[in-house]
Amino acid sequence: MASRLRLPDAITLATVGLRARRVRSALSALGIAIAIAAVVAVLGIAESAKADLVTQLGEQGNLLTVASGQSVNGREVPLPVTAEPMIARIPPVRTVTAVGSVRNVTVRRSAAIPAAQTGGMNVLAAQPSLPAAVSARLLLGRYLDPAADRYPLTVLGHEAARILGIGSLATPTQVYLGEHYFTVVGVLAPVEVAPELDVAALISFRNAEELFGRTGGPSRIYLRSDPDQVAAVASVLTATTVPDGEQDVQVRRPSDLLVARIAAKGTFVGLFLGLGSIALLIAGVGIANIMVISVLERRGEIGLRRALGARRRHVAAQFLLESTLLAAIGGVLGIALGVLATAVAARLGGDPVAIPPAGLAAGLGAALLVGALAGLYPAARAARLSPAEALRTL
Repeated sequence: MASRLRLPDAITLATVGLRARRVRSALSALGIAIAIAAVVAVLGIAESAKADLVTQLGEQGNLLTVASGQSVNGREVPLPVTAEPMIARIPPVRTVTAVGSVRNVTVRRSAAIPAAQTGGMNVLAAQPSLPAAVSARLLLGRYLDPAADRYPLTVLGHEAARILGIGSLATPTQVYLGEHYFTVVGVLAPVEVAPELDVAALISFRNAEELFGRTGGPSRIYLRSDPDQVAAVASVLTATTVPDGEQDVQVRRPSDLLVARIAAKGTFVGLFLGLGSIALLIAGVGIANIMVISVLERRGEIGLRRALGARRRHVAAQFLLESTLLAAIGGVLGIALGVLATAVAARLGGDPVAIPPAGLAAGLGAALLVGALAGLYPAARAARLSPAEALRTL
């Protein structure tokens, strides 16, 4: 009667071999787990970050900015005073707000700090409608209200507050702008589409005029239009802002920065996936090495099974399944570790947890493939052993 090896029996034999050498099996599976965890974590973290950027892209896709140009000596040329009301008259435009640069005014923690140490910060005159126009939110305190026209109050950008060492407004806090102390009433969260706000101290236009002598129109205008009319609005902004055409202006769509960041993240994903693939290959070589050693140590077992009627293919199937199961265990553990790493990273970064199902399937599939390939040579070597040669080791 022909010898048969059913699949359940082959799996049982394979698990017996793994249980007999638990430490060695655990270390081999750990190598696969680390590689798969790295692949899953890279895909998950990148997808989570992209999900947040895509959400922002949907929210900021209808935001446009109009910025003033520069003169031949490099100085900023303010936009016409009529620019903002003219832009507000464009039918698809929903909201408009403006900021104005306050030149030659330093931002310092106190008067004791040398004026040369500006930290890259600047002062911007801003309107009350700015947060709504750029979807900015406050981390601390409140935004500029009507009292900001009567008193020296300021709201700091996220990076400006960090540079100045301001992390709480539980007690009255002041900063030194130019030659005047201003009370900090709020701190903005990072504004992805308007990074110039992150390093600025925002004050009211009235304070900019009365305390620092600022005159002229705004230096930058933010506007939101109907989502399906963004291109049309952008095409008429230059002519609307400077009808005489005697001044250069820059019309931009800040969401293009988000698109560029999404593309950049895709590039880094490819790089890290390559590194994860190398780690997976190394882990596969480790499994192959362990399986070869296992064949040498179990020559007596192989000879006894052959003498009792096992075919070459049965011996090969046993060791091939053993290698594949070892990689599968590592793959499942690696997926769990990768999902955990993604969840932790997304929580710390404030991103939604987004793990592509295809990434999980690809991770497990890669582990199984590596395990099967790693077991081919050891399985073939075990199958080539003749009963007599193998039993000599008993």
